[in-house]
Amino acid sequence: MFKLGLIINPVAGVGGSVALKGSDGMTMHALALGAEPKANARAQTALKVLLPYRDEITVYTVNNLMGEQAAKILGFQVNLVYQTDDENTQAEDTEQAVAALLAEKVDIILFAGGDGTARNIAKIVTEYASQSKKEQIPVLGIPAGCKIHSGVYAITPIAAGRVVELMVTKQLVTLTTGDIMDIDESLFRQGIVKAKRFGEMQIPSELRYVQAVKSGGKESDELVLHDISEDVIDKMNDTDDSLFIIGSGSTTAFLMTELSLENTLLGVDLVQNNALIASDVTEEQIWQQLAQAKTNKRSVHLIITLIGGQGHLFGRGNQQLSPRIVRAIIEQKGGKENITIIATKAKLIALENRPLISDTGDDKLDQNLSGFMPVTTGYKDQVLYPVASPM
Repeated sequence: MFKLGLIINPVAGVGGSVALKGSDGMTMHALALGAEPKANARAQTALKVLLPYRDEITVYTVNNLMGEQAAKILGFQVNLVYQTDDENTQAEDTEQAVAALLAEKVDIILFAGGDGTARNIAKIVTEYASQSKKEQIPVLGIPAGCKIHSGVYAITPIAAGRVVELMVTKQLVTLTTGDIMDIDESLFRQGIVKAKRFGEMQIPSELRYVQAVKSGGKESDELVLHDISEDVIDKMNDTDDSLFIIGSGSTTAFLMTELSLENTLLGVDLVQNNALIASDVTEEQIWQQLAQAKTNKRSVHLIITLIGGQGHLFGRGNQQLSPRIVRAIIEQKGGKENITIIATKAKLIALENRPLISDTGDDKLDQNLSGFMPVTTGYKDQVLYPVASPM
């Protein structure tokens, strides 16, 4: 079941139609001038794109006008995570709603608002990622405010729905970074535009594969693998004294070559401080190293690629990565982010929208690993791709 987080700022953009050039602190004045809120209608426009997948989606949201009403009108399953005063929603309501959605581990936070709403959401998303040491949950804005300067919005409400549709239908979705921008409304009302950057958030965008490739629309494997390796090596160098478990496969073999280390193509190797400490290890040897790392308070990371022709992450060719090994890795601080999946986009596209498979032999673990996970596909380039347990 796809977990869609939804937040609507019901008064976003209310000042636009009455020429107030913004809504910050002007809601009551705008309503007194006859303005009509439009945010819920724009959110429904985005949600209508997802109606064919209604039975596959649960909407996690706030009561009444902050999301519940729009989702229920269209017949979506709704799970309320936060309750607010219906008539006097504040920025604090948005922030607390975001915190509740993050706690629910939704797949994406879809929100309707303007730059002020984006700032509120970014504040909590950024704080959560910093405190938890986890990657940001992706967000996407439905443009509904007077000011849409931030780079976290779809170009239209329908476009927002289309991007989420890609995720729901298990298509490739590239993760990019969008800047949070806002202007000083008091100056704007005087005809002065003064914008300021307030941070950034991870956003999903439509796959830009065709535009990004060279040489007749196909990736050059060696160049792409080099970029992937450079990204992973940068992260390895940022993690002092950590233990890295390098899985089998040609993609990880290329990484080991870039590290100038010997590689076991069909086995599992262990690397620490850019040095090979054990090669072609058994499940028991990995387990012993995990125990030693725990004693020495070292983090452990797993770097894997797709095994076999069916998109398997676990259960095909890497049985050394047993349920207890994988569980120990994701039970560390950071959870599933301790697993780095690397693959070319061409390799993912060859799966023809089939999900990656976790077949560890432990149903509960496979379910825990299910959902969208980032796949490193280049230097500072990731896509979100679905992982499923075996049918």
